[in-house]
Amino acid sequence: MALEKGSRDYRSGAKTWIMRILTLFPNATARKLLLMLIFILIFWVIYLASKDHTKFLFSLENHITVNQGNVFKKLSRSEAPLCPTVSPKKTELRIKEIMEKLDQQIPPRPFTHVNTTTSAAHSTATILNPRDTYCRGDQLDILLEMRDHLGHRKQYGGDFLRARMSSPTLMAGASGKVTDFNNGTYLISFTLFWEGQVSLSLLLIHPSEGTSALWQARNQGCDRVIFIGLFANRTSSVFTECGLSLNTNAELCQYMDDRDQEAFYCVRPQYMPCEALTHMTSRTRNISYLSKEEWSLFHRSNIGVEMMKNFAPIEVVPCNSKSGVLLPAMITESENIKKSCQIGMKPPFPSGYTLKKMWITAFCKQIKFDETKNINDCLERKFIYLMGDSTLRQWIYYLQKSVKNLKYFDHHGAGIFKTHVLLDVERHILIQWKKHGHPFVTKKLFSVKDENYIPREIDRVAGDKNTAIVITLGQHFRPFPINIFIRRAINIQKAIERLFLRSPETKVILKTENTRELHQNAEMFSDFHGYIQNLIIRDIFVNLNVGIIDAWDMTIAYCTNNAHPPDYVIQNQIGMFLNYIC
Repeated sequence: MALEKGSRDYRSGAKTWIMRILTLFPNATARKLLLMLIFILIFWVIYLASKDHTKFLFSLENHITVNQGNVFKKLSRSEAPLCPTVSPKKTELRIKEIMEKLDQQIPPRPFTHVNTTTSAAHSTATILNPRDTYCRGDQLDILLEMRDHLGHRKQYGGDFLRARMSSPTLMAGASGKVTDFNNGTYLISFTLFWEGQVSLSLLLIHPSEGTSALWQARNQGCDRVIFIGLFANRTSSVFTECGLSLNTNAELCQYMDDRDQEAFYCVRPQYMPCEALTHMTSRTRNISYLSKEEWSLFHRSNIGVEMMKNFAPIEVVPCNSKSGVLLPAMITESENIKKSCQIGMKPPFPSGYTLKKMWITAFCKQIKFDETKNINDCLERKFIYLMGDSTLRQWIYYLQKSVKNLKYFDHHGAGIFKTHVLLDVERHILIQWKKHGHPFVTKKLFSVKDENYIPREIDRVAGDKNTAIVITLGQHFRPFPINIFIRRAINIQKAIERLFLRSPETKVILKTENTRELHQNAEMFSDFHGYIQNLIIRDIFVNLNVGIIDAWDMTIAYCTNNAHPPDYVIQNQIGMFLNYIC
């Protein structure tokens, strides 16, 4: 009854209000039009109220805001986190699990004086079961016993070592495998892939006390690199400080990917919106989390010290059947029955070797793509997306020089970090390189207007049997806490899983991080950081049907020690990629 009375009162009041309005319009035609508009308005209001449309519109607005890839916000210092925002969900548990595993693998080591750290000169390396000659295909094992500078036996492991065998006259090289027994002893294993005189090398890159110091220092802060953002508004522009975290009381712009919990911050310039950010550059700060004593471990003379310089080359020869090993002809036959290189194979370590500068894989049968026609036949009707850092941009440069029918498409923008595209219209080939999102460490100014994280880029690829994605990241993450790298790798894994759901035929290849210069700032750029990141990549992507190009193994074998390896290394990386997709 109360509802009916309220409805009658509502109608009576509306009628009175309408009559008052009509007295203002003496013209009959105008009155009719006005009455029509009023009744339409009344019925629309009643309809919305009955259907609760206001609640629906409010919910829709919230849904759109939450699901945008990048949301601009202004933050006060009290709201800004020290490092990118986290959410207590499955990803956080996975990050925590990986971090705990790494902390166990790299425990804190006592360091009081350099004399108590591992000494290359005092440690001993012994060939197990030595012989005058060895057979091609044999395994040669070396037992390494670590001692400190006072000659005392080390009781724990964790030293960062690099083993390599080589024959300079044959332009041949291969990695050795290092097994840490965590008691001061190591087993160094070499597979003798080729015949001839072979030299053995074992470098002490960092003692265990050094790796422990690097690990503890790495995870203490995000501020060893300063990012500088350029904001532009009509005719004015200004630079402000940016970063993965900012220690300031100034008002901040937050550039947030809510789904993947990836965040980046800039100090907001006066009288400019956060959306005015157009370009970015970076500089290293004079900040260190290593003590003066710890820094002594990273002097140039203490990095990459040879431990086998007194070892004479060994002789590797073809063997006869009496020795109990395969004949050379039998070795060749066994190699011929290996499966062709395919997506999903898990390369061993070492995964191959270099001979006459050519990379020869040890786990699958290769096709040589050394002619333009072969490459064109493989690439025809392919869409190839290269996502990552400048070591993958080198592929674009190499293909542009070596495959003349691939023409460079000017994607506009300035600098070497803009999107690069190669096209062959007749063969329907498209190859694109795009840099990964923050952090990207370079002194060169680059645009952020088309900035995107790799997971978002993968989400934009429709995919099919003629589509391939190559991903690499790591070099630009070395100066930052490891959880940032782990999060990005997990988000990429999730994006690949989404891709495979909609297009299982799409081919995805991971190019691992390669080695770089030994004597740069070790705290930020040591290969130890790259080694750990490669372990993380293998762990996270172990169950995905992806191809692996082990650039770490290849660059050790080639002994390039360069963040940007020479063209002959790039050629062989691309050769492995073509084997995976054709």
